[in-house]
Amino acid sequence: MYEKEIQKATEQFQTLLREQLERNEVIKAEGDFTDFNTKETIVIGVCGGDGIGPVITKESARVLEYLLKEEVASGKVVFKVIDGLTIENRAAHMQAIPDDVLAELKQCDVILKGPTTTPHQGDGLPNIESANVAMRKALDLFANVRPVRIPEEGIDWTFFRENTEGAYAVGSKGTNVTDDLAVDFVVTTTEGTERIARLAYEYAKNNDKERVSIITKANIIKTTDGKFLNLCKAIGEEYPDIITDEWFIDITTAKLIDETRRKDFKVFVLPNLYGDIITDEAAQFQGGVGTAGSANIGKHYAMFEAIHGSAPRMVEEGRGDYADPCSMLRATVMLLNHIGRNDKAALLERALDICMFEEKKLTITGRDTGCTCREFGDYVMETVSKLSE
Repeated sequence: MYEKEIQKATEQFQTLLREQLERNEVIKAEGDFTDFNTKETIVIGVCGGDGIGPVITKESARVLEYLLKEEVASGKVVFKVIDGLTIENRAAHMQAIPDDVLAELKQCDVILKGPTTTPHQGDGLPNIESANVAMRKALDLFANVRPVRIPEEGIDWTFFRENTEGAYAVGSKGTNVTDDLAVDFVVTTTEGTERIARLAYEYAKNNDKERVSIITKANIIKTTDGKFLNLCKAIGEEYPDIITDEWFIDITTAKLIDETRRKDFKVFVLPNLYGDIITDEAAQFQGGVGTAGSANIGKHYAMFEAIHGSAPRMVEEGRGDYADPCSMLRATVMLLNHIGRNDKAALLERALDICMFEEKKLTITGRDTGCTCREFGDYVMETVSKLSE
């Protein structure tokens, strides 16, 4: 009855399988992580994105350049501004990342990236893939790392979200088999899972974190989530000094709001979709998504960003200059750590704690009732200067 429709869907599925098998072979051939201590020059890309993205990214880059001013002056660090990742340019090229923009990104070691708009059903934009998802795949940024810390409440969480597989691997390549049946795909590979698990356990070992929690829905999604769970547990056996436990995603969301249990969690490793959802919940404890940064790490490239969206309404209403840069500044802390400038990272992190939670001489409200993005950046740099005295 539906032979023609089934045949068409099957052919599409075969194409996806070949693509994913080829991608897995590329993962197998990867070398070691870039050693930034051996690089003569570190190139930092600054990519504004959409909506409030250019405002908060420019401000974060200004703070970053201030912190690294000596290395910028000596040529050890170079900033490269990359335009072209706007939704208008992506839609015009019908590409998630236009080829010329991707070529520029690949000339960088690390990228400070503003939020980008992703087309969705009914918005009148072409059905192009998320720029974030495309960048993670093109640069093989397999680990999305998001820390959430509230010391006074005993919260010290670091999330290792697998970034290139799961439900997002081929998120724009599902198929409408008939008018009544739509199918999307979930991808889990051995190599992809093992490398995110190992990164999580290595982080736990190197930062004295005693527990790694594996988060899945393996009781229902038995094949892909089950594979993810079993592979992570196998990696965990190589770290006998670290406690490994496993949780289903639904009960995990409940336990994060349980004051008696949430202090037990330290490091999480989890598939793509679950990580996307639960890290937004976790950031809310810290003050919302505007307070949390995010790292996207691969063997040879890394990208750092806010975890919130592009907020186009703020720009439309003329409030763009009042956008909160704190999430991007938190991501900047992670960028500094990634390139081995740990002292500068600690300095910026301490300054942000003072400006956001302790002293609070200026407040960002997103409106003219608070300070502008640039004024807050000045406040942060003044605080850094005082801490350096």
